[in-house]
Amino acid sequence: MPANRQIALLDHYRQSARDLPWRYPPGHDGPRDPYRVWLSEIMLQQTSVATVTTRFARFLERWPTVEALAAAPLDDLLAEWAGLGYYARARNLHACAQAVVAMGGFPDSEAALRQLPGIGDYSAAAIAAIAFGRPATVIDTNVERVIARLHALDRPVRSDRKRIRALADDLYSGAPAGEMAQALMDLGATICRPANPACHLCPLSTDCAAYASGDPASFPPRPPKKVRPERFGTAWWIRRDDRLFLVRRPARGMLGGMAALPGPEWQDGAPPACKAVSVRHVFTHFALTLRIEERDDPSGLEGWWHPLDRLDEAGLPTLYARAAERMLA
Repeated sequence: MPANRQIALLDHYRQSARDLPWRYPPGHDGPRDPYRVWLSEIMLQQTSVATVTTRFARFLERWPTVEALAAAPLDDLLAEWAGLGYYARARNLHACAQAVVAMGGFPDSEAALRQLPGIGDYSAAAIAAIAFGRPATVIDTNVERVIARLHALDRPVRSDRKRIRALADDLYSGAPAGEMAQALMDLGATICRPANPACHLCPLSTDCAAYASGDPASFPPRPPKKVRPERFGTAWWIRRDDRLFLVRRPARGMLGGMAALPGPEWQDGAPPACKAVSVRHVFTHFALTLRIEERDDPSGLEGWWHPLDRLDEAGLPTLYARAAERMLA
């Protein structure tokens, strides 16, 4: 049966693959640039395809090779990354580029790729399979969902990953790993969606246990939703004529190394009542309410004066960009 699934899935992929700027089309048998594959995989971690699609070309235009990226100042890379979130990825991207240049190019095995900064199990498997055609079992959240529904697994994904891995190994066995990975990702993103799966379009529906159950969207079951903790903080708006005072956040921690409005450390708990202008931003593990207070003087702070008419060039992450928009409005 796995062979029939492989044939059906790969045929569907070759007919309906998404056209993405970092992707080689099905059947491409020429050389592949591992730099493009690696860059896309890092950018796509925790960031939507739609967002990355608009930013990928900008990165390639500015840094067309891994050598160019390795030679770029880290501050330039952090500024270009603004708005993509999970900013540790940008620092790891820079460190990884420098490591790759030092070793003379990307390694082509999962084991060697995992030794590079910012490359975990999933990314190593994806790069090895897609860029180098190596056998690998590539599993992201889309693939997990497809596998769980195909077999109607009745436990949440996070508690059933060992079983999902074994079933995925079986599906990948003997297939071209790069195309199989992209076929499963496309299926999960466009047809086997978390809600309202389009089972009538799925090439695996006749062999899918979740579809046979009559309620495919109930698989895999979702774990109980956790309450997201609240935090609050203050940012200082220090303006002098047509310039704004900015600082750089510490290299470690949230928004590490990014340009920001100055202010004290954030605190746990719900924000106290206050009439000041504020913005609310939801991070992965907590929600933050940031109030903005005007100040006249940056004494005791290390930073720089940035022209307000070029604020879009400062590389402010979304939290501080929204705070600036509120104040300027």
